[in-house]
Amino acid sequence: MPPNTTASSGQQPGRPGRKKGRKARLLVLVLVLAIVGGIAYGAYWSISTVRASLPQTTGTATLQGLSGPVDVKRDSYGIPQIYASSDEDLFMAQGYVQAQDRFYEMDVRRHMTSGRLSEMFGKSQVKNDEFLRTLGWDRVAKKEYDTTLSASTKKYLQAYSKGVNAYLKGKDGKDISVEYAALGFTNDYAPQKWTPVDSLAWLKAMAWDLRGNMQDEIDRALMTSRLGPKQIADLYPEYPYSRNQTIVQEGQYDELTKTFEQDDDSTGTTDGTPAGGTTDTTSDSSGTALTTQLSSLYNVLDDVPTAVGVNGNGIGSNSWVVGGEHTITGKPLLANDPHLSPSLPSVWYQMGLHCRTVSSTCQYDVTGYTFAGMPGVIIGHNQNISWGMTNSGVDVTDLYLEKLTGDGYLVDGKVKPFTTRTEKIKVAGGSTKTIVVRETNNGPLLSDRDDELVKVGKKATVDSAAPDRSDGYGIALRWTALEPGTSMDAVFAMDRASDWDSFRAAAAKFDVPSQNLIYADTKNNIGYTLPGKIPTRASGDDGSIPAPGWDSKYDWTGYIPQSALPNEYNPKQGYIVTANQAVVDKDYPFTLTTDWGYGTRSQRITDLIKQKIKGGGKISTDDMRQMQLDNSSEIAKLLVPKLLKIDVDDPDVRQAQKLLEGWDYTQDADSAAAAYFNAIWRNVLKLAFGNKLPKELRVKGQCLTVEPADDTGPADEDKKVRECGERDADQAQPDGGDRWFEVVRNLLDDPNSDWWKTPASGTRPGASNEDQLFKRAMIDARWELTSKLGKDIDSWSWGRLHRLFLKNQTLGTDGPTVIKYLLNRGPWKLGGGEAAVDATGWNAAGGYGVVWVPSMRMVVNLADFDKSKWINLTGASGHAFSAHYTDQTGKWVKGELLTWSFSKKAVDGSTSDTLTLKP
Repeated sequence: MPPNTTASSGQQPGRPGRKKGRKARLLVLVLVLAIVGGIAYGAYWSISTVRASLPQTTGTATLQGLSGPVDVKRDSYGIPQIYASSDEDLFMAQGYVQAQDRFYEMDVRRHMTSGRLSEMFGKSQVKNDEFLRTLGWDRVAKKEYDTTLSASTKKYLQAYSKGVNAYLKGKDGKDISVEYAALGFTNDYAPQKWTPVDSLAWLKAMAWDLRGNMQDEIDRALMTSRLGPKQIADLYPEYPYSRNQTIVQEGQYDELTKTFEQDDDSTGTTDGTPAGGTTDTTSDSSGTALTTQLSSLYNVLDDVPTAVGVNGNGIGSNSWVVGGEHTITGKPLLANDPHLSPSLPSVWYQMGLHCRTVSSTCQYDVTGYTFAGMPGVIIGHNQNISWGMTNSGVDVTDLYLEKLTGDGYLVDGKVKPFTTRTEKIKVAGGSTKTIVVRETNNGPLLSDRDDELVKVGKKATVDSAAPDRSDGYGIALRWTALEPGTSMDAVFAMDRASDWDSFRAAAAKFDVPSQNLIYADTKNNIGYTLPGKIPTRASGDDGSIPAPGWDSKYDWTGYIPQSALPNEYNPKQGYIVTANQAVVDKDYPFTLTTDWGYGTRSQRITDLIKQKIKGGGKISTDDMRQMQLDNSSEIAKLLVPKLLKIDVDDPDVRQAQKLLEGWDYTQDADSAAAAYFNAIWRNVLKLAFGNKLPKELRVKGQCLTVEPADDTGPADEDKKVRECGERDADQAQPDGGDRWFEVVRNLLDDPNSDWWKTPASGTRPGASNEDQLFKRAMIDARWELTSKLGKDIDSWSWGRLHRLFLKNQTLGTDGPTVIKYLLNRGPWKLGGGEAAVDATGWNAAGGYGVVWVPSMRMVVNLADFDKSKWINLTGASGHAFSAHYTDQTGKWVKGELLTWSFSKKAVDGSTSDTLTLKP
C-alpha cells in the first residue's frame, strides 16, 4: 500500500474478501518463506526470482533507439554515472537505469499521482483515488505536456520513457521486483508502459507535500470555534525579525526598479497585498458550515498518500553557501540537506549524467540527486555551478467556502454552473467505481470526497455517480500547481546553466513548488533566488484563513512578477543561509506568506558560521559536514535554566532533574538528559495547550502507531502500541515544532497566563502558573520515561525513544508481517531532534519516533568537485535483496559522507561495474 494509508475493513491490499484474503495470506507466506529460506522445495524458485529482478550491471545490453553506445559506470555503492554522446541517448539510458533499480517505486508513484492505486492494491485505496482524481494531478500534467513545455523538454521526456519501456519489454512483474511477485497472489496486475506524463505528474505530488500553509488555514479557522482573537494570536506569533535573520540581507527584490515592472515571461498583475488582512465569512451559518466542512476535511487529508513529506506538516530543509573569502579552498562551499519523510527506498536517487564531449548536440555534464521516474538532476552541480533547495513555504493555496445551490454555486449573487467531469476508478479484481468531480471558479470541491458531508440520494446506484447533494456549503481548493506550468523546463535549464544569469533565467521557470534556491559557481560567486508562481490577493485578504467563494473580491488578482521576487548576489557578509525562515523583512510590499518557519535552524546555522569565521577563521568541507550534524536544542537552552530552579520534593523526580545539571543541550543518541528534557517539553505542550485547543484539530497522525521502545527489530503487529500519552484521544495537542518554541518563549513573559493553568489529574497536582505547570511536566515526564525506559535513569537514552524505522512504502507498511520483515529495516537510534540543524523530527502529539529526516546530505566543493561529499538515506537500489538497498544508512546515521566522484578520471577510479548499452 502507499504511504500513510490503512486498509479498510482490516483487509490487505487487493483482497476481495475474507476467505480469499486468508488464502492470499497463506500463498504470500509460502512465497516469502521460500525467498527467505532459499531451501527445500522453494530453493530454485526463490533464487531465480531474486536474480531475475536484480539489474544487470556488467557486460553489454541492447537498447533499441540509441544512436550510439552508452556506458553506465557504477561505484561500490551502486551509484550510476552515465556517459553518452547525445542528449537523447543520455536520458534514454537514465530511464533504463532508474527502471533497473527502482521501477516498482516508480510504478507506485505514477499510480498515486494518477489516482489509480486501486488498480494495484484493491478496494482499500478507492477513497484515496477519489481524492487524487479530484485534484487531477495527471490531467494538469497532460495539459502541461501538450501546451506549456518546450520542444526540447518533450524530446527528453520521450527519450526517458523509451528507456524505461526498453527495460520493461518482455518482463513479467516477478522479473522486475519481489513486490510484484507478492502482489501476483492477490490480483492480476501487470505493469504498463511509461509515459512522459508519468514523469511530469510526480512534480505535482512533490508540490502537494510542499504546498505551504493550507493546514494552518484550516487550523486557524477551526480555532475560532473555541478561542478568541488574542488567544489565536498567542498561538501564531509574529516572526521574530529582530532575533532570527531573514534570508535576504543585502539583496533586493529588484534593485533596479522599485515599480516592480512585469518581466516578459511573467504572468499576473502588480497589485500588492498588505499583510494582516482577515476574512469575514459574513454570517453565523457560514461560519458553522466552515467549521463542519474543515473538521471533516481533516480526515480526508490525513489519508492522502504522501510523496516526499508528512502531508505538508512540519517538514523543512537546510541549505547554505559560504563564499571563497571564508573557506580554506578560496572557492565557495555549498551544503544542502532536505528534510523529508523517511522511506525505503529513499525518495532521492543519486546519479551522474555526462556527455562525453559537451556540445550543442550533447549539453549536459551534471551530477546529483533526482527522483526515480524523472529525467535530469534536481539538486547538485554541473561543471560550472552548484545549487541547493529548501522549501520556501510561500502561500500558494487558498481554501474557499462555497455556497452551493442546485447544479451550481453562487458568485456575487448569481448562480454559476459547475464544471464537471466523470472519473472511472478501476479496482483490482474487476470492479469499477464512478465519481463525478465538480469544480468552481476557485478549483475542485474537495468536500465532495467526504461521505459525511455529502447527502446521497435515497436510491443512489452505481450508475448514479453524482447523487443529489442538495443546497449547502462546500470547500474548494485554489492552488498554483493545478495550472499547467514549466517546472520540468526549469530542471533541464538549471542542469546546463553556466553562470548566475543563466541560472536565474532557468530558476524563473521553476514555478511549482516554489523553492529557495542557493547558488555557487567556480568563479567564486554565490547567490540566492526565490522563483515560483505566487498569487496576489485583493486588499484585505492575506490568505491566512479560508475565504468566502461567493464574493469575487476574494479572488486571486494575479501573480507576483518575477522581477519583484527576492534575490541576493554576493552579499557583503559572504554567506547565505536558507532553512525555511522568513525570506524578507516586513517592508517587502507583497505577502509571500503569513506562516514562515520561525528561524530556529537558520539562526543556529548562521551563528555557527559566524563563530567559525570570527577573527578570520576559514571553513572546510568537514566544517560544513559538522554543522549539518549540530543537534543542540534551542528550546532547551531557553527552558532548562528555569527547570533547574524549580523546587522538587519527589526524590525520583529530583533524580531526573539532576540530569539537566551541566547538560550542554546537545541531543546525542546516548544522552539521558536529552531524553528527559524532550519528555518534559512534550508534557509542557500537552498540559498548557492540549485541553484548550478545539477537538476538531485532532488528526489521526497525532496518535501514532509505533514500535515499543525496547524492540530491537521490526515489530510484529501485535506488539505495536498507540502513543497518545495520558491525554484523551479526542484532545488536540501541538506537534512541538519551532512555532511552539516561539509561542512558549512569548508566554514566559506572562507567568500567570491562562495558558499555564491545568487541572489536577489523579495524584498529579494541577497548576495555576508557569512554575507549577513546569513542575507538573517534570513529574509527568519522569513517570512517562519510567514506563517507557525503566526506573533506572542510568539506562535512559534519547536514542531509545528517538528511533528510525525504514519501511517499504507499500507492502512494508500494510502487508503481512512476514513481508514487512522481509522489506523493512531498522531500528536505528538517532540523535538530533525537532528544529535542530540535525533535524530528525518527531511529532510531540504522537510520541518520540522519527517522522522526518535529513533525506540526504551533500557538501559541494567548488574548488575541486571531486572533493565534494554526499550521502543518501538508504541506497541506490529499491530491491530488498540488493547489496545497495540500505548500504548507505549506517554511514548516514553516523553523519559520514561518501566521496562524490565527478571528473572522468575520478569516476573511472571509483568504478566497480561497467555496463555498455548498445543500439
